[in-house]
Amino acid sequence: MPHHTPLIGTIVAGLVVAFVMGAIAHRLKLSPLVGYLVAGIIVGPFTPGFVANAGLANELAEIGVILLMFGVGLHFSLRDLLSVKNIAVPGAIGQIAVATLLGIGLSHFMGWPLLGGLVFGLALSVASTVVLLRALQGADLVKTRRGRIAVGWLIVEDLVMVLALVLLPALAGVMNNADASAGAGALFGPLLGTLLKVTGFVALMLIVGRRVIPWALHWVVHSGSRELFRLAVLAIALGVAFGAAVAFDVSFALGAFFAGMILGETPLSRRAAEETLPLRDAFAVLFFVSVGMLFNPAVLVQQPLPLLATVAIIIIGKSIAAFVIVRAFGYTGETALTIAASLAQIGEFSFILASLGTGLGILPAEARDLILAGAIVSIFLNPLIFSLIVRKHKPEDDEELTEKAQVTRRIGHVILVGYGRVGKMIASRLAERHAHLVVVEGDHERAEEAEEAGLSVVRGSALEDRHLIAAGICEARRLLIAVPEGFEGGAIHQHARHLNPNIQVIARAHSDAEVVHLEGLGVPHIVMGERELAAKMLSLCGAG
Repeated sequence: MPHHTPLIGTIVAGLVVAFVMGAIAHRLKLSPLVGYLVAGIIVGPFTPGFVANAGLANELAEIGVILLMFGVGLHFSLRDLLSVKNIAVPGAIGQIAVATLLGIGLSHFMGWPLLGGLVFGLALSVASTVVLLRALQGADLVKTRRGRIAVGWLIVEDLVMVLALVLLPALAGVMNNADASAGAGALFGPLLGTLLKVTGFVALMLIVGRRVIPWALHWVVHSGSRELFRLAVLAIALGVAFGAAVAFDVSFALGAFFAGMILGETPLSRRAAEETLPLRDAFAVLFFVSVGMLFNPAVLVQQPLPLLATVAIIIIGKSIAAFVIVRAFGYTGETALTIAASLAQIGEFSFILASLGTGLGILPAEARDLILAGAIVSIFLNPLIFSLIVRKHKPEDDEELTEKAQVTRRIGHVILVGYGRVGKMIASRLAERHAHLVVVEGDHERAEEAEEAGLSVVRGSALEDRHLIAAGICEARRLLIAVPEGFEGGAIHQHARHLNPNIQVIARAHSDAEVVHLEGLGVPHIVMGERELAAKMLSLCGAG
């Protein structure tokens, strides 16, 4: 058997080049998505050098789509959407309509068919979840009113795109095989059939899936096998997606979304997300690489004006529409600017729609190239746009967080980094002692749990000085680093000591290598779980 097979070559080339380009993008303060797309261009057929197998890349991308949509469903929050439904629902639908009409207008000028223009416009109308959340997190806006509106707006966009993914194949089949003499029945018959199939699938998932999936996962959890639990989550995601396509003739995307949404309602959702994250990330990277392989860089030279118009729709057209809608609902100019800047880019769903449209033969290749080029340009520019027009959030300027910000200004308090399993136990014991504690946590759900427990919380990464300063690092007496990654803990220690050389640091480690690394950085107190367990068991053994 040859060692260099097309499958192995495609996976290795995709991941290695994506890592290199993603690292460069990260170094340049850009979204890693840009790096992954550029990696696809490098290994694609339109650039010299190694060319990955496009057919295999597309099949791997299908798995990436399934896992991406599973992740979207897993993090879908109906509560967050309902809290801002009065602005997010009409706002997102209105903005999608405006961007889609602008896209159809450009497509008409380019001479593309109406259905191709519809797909093109829809692809330009939906923002990237990854890029939007990154921008909001960078400005500490996620849990503010502005941030919740932006996230709720994005959820509505995602739901509209899921519906579009379901209906497009049926609509394309009707348009490609339409008989003018057949009348309206030729159009509405297949669409009605598709809606009935989707309704049947949704009913099955809500009636049967909501009982069977949680039961199956709880059974696996009680088996005590972490490996089996991870496999069960992946089997649910892939199995439901494949079953939806085979039995109900609906898209992989819809099946995966519903599997994630139902799993997201269970107490095991966070563990499911954590266990499958590495594989989801790997296949998501391959998806973005496969999208980049489709991009022909010649479009930058051959169609500069259409590209400029595409970028204008994404950055200017969508943003103006969003700004006007938000202001029309009575919100402040600052809120309107935040929403407008958040949406001034496109990403994952745009790529999925572009791939689907070209696969169905309804979207011209040049339209797909414009979508990909527009995505790359908008993702490049979005951080700059966001920083220029959106004032970074200061907790003391937000009425919802004023009191919580003030408690971080105590003298001699304790800062706890990480509110996971270990962090929760530490916080609980410190609360019993009535210690002054501030938690630094970047995960939104964990930060929310800490706030619900009555703790002072700074949302964000402790690797950023501004979050440590917000937690009162200069006045704090002790820093407890409870994150599970010892190497990350070492970096946090360095940042903290730079800001407060006298602070006492206690860090957590998982391996001997992490202990050696932390000791080399001068961390005075290191706790390794395995050593403490062994010491406790030996002490009990001696006592017996």
